[in-house]
Amino acid sequence: MFEHFFQCPYCWEEISMLLDTSISNQTYVEDCEVCCNPIEINPQFQDNELVGFEARDIEQ
Repeated sequence: MFEHFFQCPYCWEEISMLLDTSISNQTYVEDCEVCCNPIEINPQFQDNELVGFEARDIEQ
């Protein structure tokens, strides 16, 4: 597992999430720990290193 810090696309607070390095390309939804809004998370790993990361709001 890899801890990654980033800004929430809704409230702009810095939050962290644990990312699974065993899956090279992932997309999933997780709620912000501050404002509870859903964030689409898209991390990319190569050789267990984070090579790309995107956190987007889910327009509802």
